[in-house]
Amino acid sequence: MSTEASKANNRAVHSVSMAGRETMEIRGVTDVISFDEQTVALSTVCGNMEIGGSGLHIHVLSMEDGVVTMDGRIDSVTYYESSSDEKSGGFFSRIFR
Repeated sequence: MSTEASKANNRAVHSVSMAGRETMEIRGVTDVISFDEQTVALSTVCGNMEIGGSGLHIHVLSMEDGVVTMDGRIDSVTYYESSSDEKSGGFFSRIFR
């Protein structure tokens, strides 16, 4: 398998691995929507996902491979479908609802 085909296959597969509530690796990431120490919002091949917690830090961000690795206290993982309103409004429109 070529390197390009291997990378495309890695992005097509979505997986989430957690060690306790402190470290997380997500595969199949297509975009980072937003992030701060309390919330990381990602677009994945299975829809959008939001990770909530405290002291969240992204250690690996490889859009080429579709991998995000983070640590901190992970309190929640939520999947949601994006709507055209969220896409057009962006990050700040979600904050000031």
